[in-house]
Amino acid sequence: MAEELIGIIGGTGLGDALAKELADVESHDIDTPFGKPSTTIMLGTLGSRQIAFLSRHGEGHKLSPGEVPSVANIFALKKLGVRTVITSGAVGSLREQIAPGDLVVVDQFIDKTFKRTNSFFGRFGTVHCEMTEPVCPRVRKILTDKAKDIDVKTHSKGTYVCMEGPQFSTRAESLMHRSWGADLIGMTAMPEAKLAREAQMCYALVALASDYDCWSAPGPDEAAKNKQSLLEEIIGNLARATDNCLKLIKAVLVGEHELVSKDCHCRKSLDLAVWTDKAQIDPVDRERLSVLFE
Repeated sequence: MAEELIGIIGGTGLGDALAKELADVESHDIDTPFGKPSTTIMLGTLGSRQIAFLSRHGEGHKLSPGEVPSVANIFALKKLGVRTVITSGAVGSLREQIAPGDLVVVDQFIDKTFKRTNSFFGRFGTVHCEMTEPVCPRVRKILTDKAKDIDVKTHSKGTYVCMEGPQFSTRAESLMHRSWGADLIGMTAMPEAKLAREAQMCYALVALASDYDCWSAPGPDEAAKNKQSLLEEIIGNLARATDNCLKLIKAVLVGEHELVSKDCHCRKSLDLAVWTDKAQIDPVDRERLSVLFE
């Protein structure tokens, strides 16, 4: 595949909407050393861009956050030729100024996951990737700049706490996350962002605010709502945020920005990261993971 192939990871709603915008669509079933990705990868073109879309939760949103095979997802995209990946994901807002339906171009993460495979390099050797800036600043700037040109409320930065789930936070946890300085709470960005860095890919995330989490006690109007109406409201907020996200991603994809750059530091993240003596690394493992070093 051409190096200009742009990866998009998102939910089923975004995939269905994006599919309507793509031409020459075809599906690819990819094998990886870590098993199959969440589902087949949809390839198509939008303007002059080649796009590879992967539905994070699989067909019909079957996979819960802890079951998403992120290690296979990122490997499969890299194997196809993706070097830049833009992702989206639903979050709860931890800040009043981030309203349901808003978009946030995330710049930082706090990782609270603990059950998920978070590296390609088990058994391979000791590999320490630098993660000070966990999102590609170059691609993030393209997203934030383009957001100014469209009628979508987009916050230019935000810290995302990734929890294990699948249960939502208690109020005590939500208040704790706010005290840490976090702006968003979600369940899917990690270890996805870490794996993208290990795969030497540029990674950016557009977060879709669906609700205000549970950090504040509900007001009288909210308290009067039944659980069904609250759920319907959250689903409506997410649908609106998904539409907004599609507007932003389309604007970026049809633009003239350089989304793929060989000179970006993300593309060199393994240069000094492998600490194990090469003589001690199994040649079979080197070959198995050679895609990551390309």
